[in-house]
Amino acid sequence: MISWREFTEVAPRIATVFARRHAATGNLCMLATLRSDGFPRISPIEPRIFEDQLWIVGMPGTTKFHDLSRDPRFCLHTATVDTEVKEGDAKLFGVVEDVADGAVRERFAEALYEETGLDIRGQEFDHFYRADVTGGSAVEVTDGHLDITIWKRGEAERVVRKH
Repeated sequence: MISWREFTEVAPRIATVFARRHAATGNLCMLATLRSDGFPRISPIEPRIFEDQLWIVGMPGTTKFHDLSRDPRFCLHTATVDTEVKEGDAKLFGVVEDVADGAVRERFAEALYEETGLDIRGQEFDHFYRADVTGGSAVEVTDGHLDITIWKRGEAERVVRKH
């Protein structure tokens, strides 16, 4: 499992674009999962970086979390409404692991409360997913060109420039 710090070291361009776009939208991203019939599902989510890991946590009983419990693969895409992609956008790919450690869940809830005021302390979670990022990409417009940065685990980032 790759930590967030490790990800930022091996994929710095993608991590930078992801962090910038994630913050600009109030942490909103779109989560792609696979439904039981094999078709994709796109759902809004507010992933969080906590204790050097990327977490995908949310309201209990939602279908996106049922999807992940059946098939842990995901794609996380930064939300954008800018068709010119002036601020860039990023996608992260990977698999989730459901973490049952109650102490981690309590620390997460406390940190979320301190950071946002959202109080989920003492609440139970159906699923508490830690994301293992295995790949990613980012798009940036640079000097009138479209730069697409691609990273896969075990490889270096590479940039493809589209004219």
